[in-house]
Amino acid sequence: MLNRRNLFGLTAGLTAAAADPLGLAAHAAEAEVPATGVAQMAAAISDRLFDGDGLARPVPDTPTVSDLARGLDRTLVLGGGGEYYVAWYCGFFNGLMEHGLDLTAAEMVVGTSAGAYAGSSLLSGRFGQLRAEIEFFGHFPGLFAKLAPVTSPNTSQKRAQEINFSVKDGSPDTIRAIGHAALAADNHLNGPGVERLAWLLTGDSSTGWPVPKMFTTANDCYTGERLVVHQDVARKNGIPLAHAAAASSSLPGVMGPTLIGQRFCMDGGISKTWAHTDLVAGSKRAIVITLTNGYEGALLSGIPHDIHKEIAALEAVGTKAMLIIAGTPPGVNLLDPKQIAPALRAGYERAATEAPKIKTFWA
Repeated sequence: MLNRRNLFGLTAGLTAAAADPLGLAAHAAEAEVPATGVAQMAAAISDRLFDGDGLARPVPDTPTVSDLARGLDRTLVLGGGGEYYVAWYCGFFNGLMEHGLDLTAAEMVVGTSAGAYAGSSLLSGRFGQLRAEIEFFGHFPGLFAKLAPVTSPNTSQKRAQEINFSVKDGSPDTIRAIGHAALAADNHLNGPGVERLAWLLTGDSSTGWPVPKMFTTANDCYTGERLVVHQDVARKNGIPLAHAAAASSSLPGVMGPTLIGQRFCMDGGISKTWAHTDLVAGSKRAIVITLTNGYEGALLSGIPHDIHKEIAALEAVGTKAMLIIAGTPPGVNLLDPKQIAPALRAGYERAATEAPKIKTFWA
């Protein structure tokens, strides 16, 4: 069967044969690129071929106004956190609606992983469907476990998971190391399975990008670049919203990687930014909702983060920010379907506390 690993090898062989039909390269070893320059050569080729797709957007090192958010009033950032956090969002948004709050008033929504599912369903009018599905799986977690088999990792999965949790920084080299391990992992939930799950959770968005206000994040497994997908670049590259949500939640060694455009991608949370708040920098007001502060509680990567520093960067460019940290009970496995029902309740109960504050903030 032709998988992506076979395809890489086959493509390399065919390309070499076409470019050198007489086999002259075999006699020109002295002209080969030195080992020290191979990485630079490969990066230059990659940059030349992919610069035009418009997906890569580097994370700025200093507070910077985003051209995506400049001039906007209300923006919303939704961080990631596995099945647990999808369920928490469902309970939270449902509770806010019961208190007369509709977050679709946001002019721009940035979603990462669980936040990509929650945001896209909210904006596309499919939130009721998502909430009903999550409530159903809360009663029957075993069915969700069959749809998303993420237990009993094999050796290649363990390698990706251990690398992801052993890293100490969010440098480009670190992101690439995790990405290469993610590419080499033989995950039980892969390819069409990931996309089917994403379609189930996002409704009819498997064929287009119906909501211009939705922005999803992911990371290129090969280059380590942060990718941002929105309606313009999605249409340019033929990326459905469901596929972008799947890529944003493709946790290394667990599920995916997922192909968007011509890039195999992994979870948007595998980045030096915890919630990609830099994308809304410059808007007048931003609500940022994350699972943790980035360094305590249940986490899905070893990359150190600090959401408070991201909030400070927003405020440095004039964006007034409201931070909501969901939090998790001690010892919670974010990928355990048995946690869906408790997360729904936790999110719903939290809405009663936050609704008055959000009304005041967005008034």
